[in-house]
Amino acid sequence: SVTPGGAPYRITRVTAVQVDDSAEVRRVGAYLTGVLRPSTGYPLPLTDHGGGIRLHLAKSGLGAEGYRLHSGPDGVTLTADTPAGLFHGVQTLRQLLPAAVEKKTVSRQDWRIAGGTIEDRPRYAYRGAMLDVARHFFGVDQVKRYIDELALYKVDELHLHLSDDQGWRIAVDSWPRLSSYGGATEVGGGKGGYYTKAQYRQIVSYAASRYVEVVPEIDMPGHTNAALASYAKLNCDGVAPPRYTGTSVGFSSLCASKDVTYAFADDVVRELAALTPGRYLHIGGDEAHSTSHADYVTFMDRVQPIVAKYGKTVIGWHQLTGAHPAKGALAQYWGLDRTGAAEKDQVAQAARNGTGLILSPADRVYLDMKYTKDTKLGLTWAGLVEVRRSYDWDPGAYLPGAPASAVRGVEAPLWSETLKTSADIEYMAFPRLPGAAELGWSPAATHDWGTYKVRLAAQAPRWDALGIRYYRSPQVPWPTS
Repeated sequence: SVTPGGAPYRITRVTAVQVDDSAEVRRVGAYLTGVLRPSTGYPLPLTDHGGGIRLHLAKSGLGAEGYRLHSGPDGVTLTADTPAGLFHGVQTLRQLLPAAVEKKTVSRQDWRIAGGTIEDRPRYAYRGAMLDVARHFFGVDQVKRYIDELALYKVDELHLHLSDDQGWRIAVDSWPRLSSYGGATEVGGGKGGYYTKAQYRQIVSYAASRYVEVVPEIDMPGHTNAALASYAKLNCDGVAPPRYTGTSVGFSSLCASKDVTYAFADDVVRELAALTPGRYLHIGGDEAHSTSHADYVTFMDRVQPIVAKYGKTVIGWHQLTGAHPAKGALAQYWGLDRTGAAEKDQVAQAARNGTGLILSPADRVYLDMKYTKDTKLGLTWAGLVEVRRSYDWDPGAYLPGAPASAVRGVEAPLWSETLKTSADIEYMAFPRLPGAAELGWSPAATHDWGTYKVRLAAQAPRWDALGIRYYRSPQVPWPTS
């Protein structure tokens, strides 16, 4: 709810940021001053009393991520039950200031925050984005940049697709050739790369500082050529295939009948779980066309308990529902409007039986789909996905027969077959990513393309200030100057 009223608050040279005597609240305050100081040129000290902007933990009744923001001539007060709520409130505070607040150089502005009160909390606890670092590898700084962009729109889950046919991107001490050999290529034959354990921890820690939880994915039993090429014994015939740099899918499979396969899965899950403080570990499970149905069920029945053994909750692509989803598992649905009724029914039945759903319909929120036939980046197998199509759907009512209560949230995946740079990532993510974030945060009753496109257009000056390259969709009334 938004209740406008009263005079605004102006940030001036004498403004301070008051924080509770709590390390986490102080960190949120330091993040806020890190945004405000470069553009305003003001000192904005952190203080424990008398600040013009106050960050305060208190019972707000707005849940684990909600916040209340009150602005008046005497100051701005952000109140939340948790530091995560305060952090999300800071993102709203940024949007209430001129777009120049995002610049790294001093700008002469009237730094005014409109008077009134905002009370806000998310519809879904899971609001995600996926980055495919397997088809093309993206370094730590590139991932951090994307995390910052996700945080702007209160996205709280970063799903990292760490392995595929074209590359293995995380060091595993017990199977070192996975990264040294399997990580040394990518689509098109580039040099690839991988994260050391220290680098992965750095990503996880940076994400946590933005209240983003990292969800690592090791895709199994298909999408495994990089692993099969690294270790011959993982192949049913004991022969390692060559490394792969193309973009076809469905040709690779771990050997479901070999015990070494499950020793491998146990080692990888154990080491990755130890690096990952978050709740989830994603085991893939899609497009296993080279795995028989019986072998697929066997594999998933044996691997899901390994994930639980190391303290994580299983997420799998929705094909997991064709096996036996573990109690508490989440299925990530990536089908299309045109996906057959039988496949949709299978997922809906699992949802009725207690499996939670993350919705990522490919013809809505796959950020690597081309906007139009003329888009130079991206793919078209799920169709062309313009900005309105990406926004104009309701996750709670999307999958026929699935109870709304089964939907845990929304995730916008970004696959990287055609993407090589941060500018490529941003061009495909913006302006569709904020729409996916809004579908995850705001109640369905507020979803209206007519008003959304105007609010979306108003974000463009912020992206310009942040150096974000974006697609200027003709569906959106962008500012002309």
